[in-house]
Amino acid sequence: MKTTPEHNKRVAEMKFFSVWPHYVTKIEKKGRTIEELYQVIEWLTGFNEKKTQKLIDEKVTFKTFFERANLNPNAHLIKGVICGYRIEEIDNPLTQKARYLDKLIDELAKGRKMHKILREV
Repeated sequence: MKTTPEHNKRVAEMKFFSVWPHYVTKIEKKGRTIEELYQVIEWLTGFNEKKTQKLIDEKVTFKTFFERANLNPNAHLIKGVICGYRIEEIDNPLTQKARYLDKLIDELAKGRKMHKILREV
């Protein structure tokens, strides 16, 4: 799916720390734990809880966040629609990675089993 340059720029410049509280609220409201949120982030990016917190403290952008990440080789298995975009059709790599994260957090909040969220076979 074609995203606009403006949309891609907005995603790249968005600060991870400013979105973090929304992630926490979303999952906790649905009875999931922050430990599970960290587990999902670590699976996707390789960032453990300490590293994630350091990135929050540094107030990095999503661009920097994903530049430092070691994306899971199974991330391409994340499919579906999030924020009005079909993830597998997003043509901008950074925007696609940000939507991968959104989709995983959405699945966590919806109560999906962790082994399915983490694309374990």
